[in-house]
Amino acid sequence: MKKPKTIFRWWAKSLGEKSSKCDRESDIIAVIRTVIFLTYLITNCFIVAGVIRHWNDVEYTRPGIIQSQ
Repeated sequence: MKKPKTIFRWWAKSLGEKSSKCDRESDIIAVIRTVIFLTYLITNCFIVAGVIRHWNDVEYTRPGIIQSQ
């Protein structure tokens, strides 16, 4: 069970410097930072998906041609 703790430590270090001298408090702050990161990531995914969905979504008409409806 040492490996998951090591991976969490790497993730916590990648989020930024240690926030406290107490490991428990630093772990809680790392979890909060992870939640904030995930909300940013999910929001950006929705923004990109909306842009891709509406990409080139404009109907073009040629001048002088009557289109039937």
